[in-house]
Amino acid sequence: MPLTMKDVNRFEAARPRLDAIAYRLLGSASEAEDAVQETFLRWQAADVGRIEVPEAWMTKVLTNLCLNQLTSARARRESYVGQWLPEPLLDGDPMLGPAETAEQRESVSYAVLTLMERLSPSERAVYVLREAFDYPHREIAAILDITETSSQQLYHRAKKHITDGKARAEIDEAAARRIVEEFLTAATTGRTEPLVRLLTADVIAVGDGGGKVPARTKAFEGASAVAKFMRGLFKPSKAKRVLVGGSPAIHLARANGAPAVVVVLDGRVIGVLCPQVTAEGIVAFRSQVNPDKLERATEVWASAEHGEPLFHAF
Repeated sequence: MPLTMKDVNRFEAARPRLDAIAYRLLGSASEAEDAVQETFLRWQAADVGRIEVPEAWMTKVLTNLCLNQLTSARARRESYVGQWLPEPLLDGDPMLGPAETAEQRESVSYAVLTLMERLSPSERAVYVLREAFDYPHREIAAILDITETSSQQLYHRAKKHITDGKARAEIDEAAARRIVEEFLTAATTGRTEPLVRLLTADVIAVGDGGGKVPARTKAFEGASAVAKFMRGLFKPSKAKRVLVGGSPAIHLARANGAPAVVVVLDGRVIGVLCPQVTAEGIVAFRSQVNPDKLERATEVWASAEHGEPLFHAF
């Protein structure tokens, strides 16, 4: 039976929540959109009049589609060129979803999305549904076709992995922004000492170019190595201008709910640098420069208000 307009509207009302769930599960906006669209096609093919709780049905279908995607993604990422990092979302992107609680904000942070790559698909699903969307374990068990006890166990394991992976006290956003501003100022001085003072001893820097943009396949490790890399990254040179096709604008903005450096050239986002700032200093830099993972960021950037760049690189 064809969907009525009421049935279509019911799905569209649920789409923002489904988008936010899928993004957290997959770490990719494009893959999340595909999963939600496939959920709609299944809704379209279902006898919706016999579905007692449509929102629960949609969530179950979507989550299981994402679980299948995560299982196959592991094999695909083994052949991925270089490091695989999540797709960053800029402030104002509706796919970021709810941000009323600390748990919701943390579940979409770039650091946590990266840590969630270490979880099994089931652990990730339970963690997202429980932590970010406050589903009770009874409902999660029904969605995943497991027992309530299994859901609780998966959640506790996932929570421990995430907590152990963070292992440092976070700081408030205003303080984090000040540190990122100091980092940008220091990075343009041409000296490593001011940078080293902002970093933890075990800081890392990793980038995702997807084989399409040059990015080191192995992470830089340690304050001295990372400081030298960052100094070189922002050092002007004709070769860099030729490589990227101009002099990109450097903006301090927000990605995944935290301060981030957005690199823009001719209105196109060509890089998003996500520093992980803790009470001890900057513990990680994760750079997304794969153009396939920056298309949505470019769309959001073009539709949003943003101030003048801090400076132009190169």
